[in-house]
Amino acid sequence: MKALTWHGKGDIRCESVPDPKIEDDRDAVIKVTACAICGSDVHIFHGLIPSMENGDILGHETMGEVVEVGKGARGLEVGDRVVVPFTIACGECFFCRKGFYSACERTNPDREKAAKLWGNSPAGLFGYSHLLGGYSGGQAEYLRVPHADVGPIKVPDELTDEQALFLSDIFPTGYMAAEFCNIEPGQTIAIWGCGPVGQMAIRSAFLLGAERVIAIDSIPERLRLAESAGAMTLDYMAEDIYDRIMEITHGRGADACIDAVGTEADSRASLDSLVDRVKVATFMGTDRPHVLRQAIHCCRNFGTVSVVGVYGGYLDKVPLGSAINRGLTLRMAQTPVQRYLPSLLDRIRKGEIDPSFVVTHRGGLDDGPELYKTFAERKDGCIKVVLRP
Repeated sequence: MKALTWHGKGDIRCESVPDPKIEDDRDAVIKVTACAICGSDVHIFHGLIPSMENGDILGHETMGEVVEVGKGARGLEVGDRVVVPFTIACGECFFCRKGFYSACERTNPDREKAAKLWGNSPAGLFGYSHLLGGYSGGQAEYLRVPHADVGPIKVPDELTDEQALFLSDIFPTGYMAAEFCNIEPGQTIAIWGCGPVGQMAIRSAFLLGAERVIAIDSIPERLRLAESAGAMTLDYMAEDIYDRIMEITHGRGADACIDAVGTEADSRASLDSLVDRVKVATFMGTDRPHVLRQAIHCCRNFGTVSVVGVYGGYLDKVPLGSAINRGLTLRMAQTPVQRYLPSLLDRIRKGEIDPSFVVTHRGGLDDGPELYKTFAERKDGCIKVVLRP
């Protein structure tokens, strides 16, 4: 089959690889009908994610048609149309029973490596390094889905692939980011990053009752898309974000702040963001947490900072003194997608949201390497890429 594979920083290839097979009774194999390039895939493209190996198959936003089912994958049949969560979960361990599927104790065979870096291991993920299981991803013609009786959700015929595809990651992630804020009527939510997850967070914040959403970015296409959802937009290259948020909120700060950017904050945004980039480039740091610092400072006393942007290591000069002395709550997670799937699928079916609004670019697997560059370099108004194998 064809698949998109990683061969080093900036080197993504479309090449032939062996077809996946059933390896366990709880496996299924799907024929991929749509997959997407995620913002966190760009971190891999830029060489920032450790434990990638030559030839690793990428991708964790995937849907398709079931073509083979293990005898233990209850509830699935050949021909079912499904979306596959990016988090792989057994459904039986301590954390899965609590609904924390992204912390599954059984699905990361490389858990000892992860524990050395993070103190403990999260769940395995599709297409996201050998820290997180080394699983083949879904930017391919076919995908093996472990624990298929726990992960995939069936998609009703009336929904298009593009309406359903983002249940795999960015819609639950954006929704979780907003849910973490415990939004009450009349509140103001500030969101850094108007990429795909940020766009989902904007709409989710309104769905959950926010009166005002402040969306922060510098890319005109992203800001326009945020405005179309009703957000007030701020360009961090044109104005001081802290000063403007304090002005808008009469000196109090936003009720909650969402970091939907993560480790690759724009180094042009401020002096500290430039220093972060120099530190990472010279191996004196692992991440660029400018946005997290700013979100903490812009949040009102006893507010919430919700972090869904990806960070991988150790963050410099994060102002915990500010957070502690002002009573902030910090909430963060890799999304336990399975927990959100039924309710979010229902919101799509009811017409409360159509996640396909975010798609700007489409192509086949052969177009994948070039589309990775387009997305990573934010060219041609690219916000979200969908591939059809």
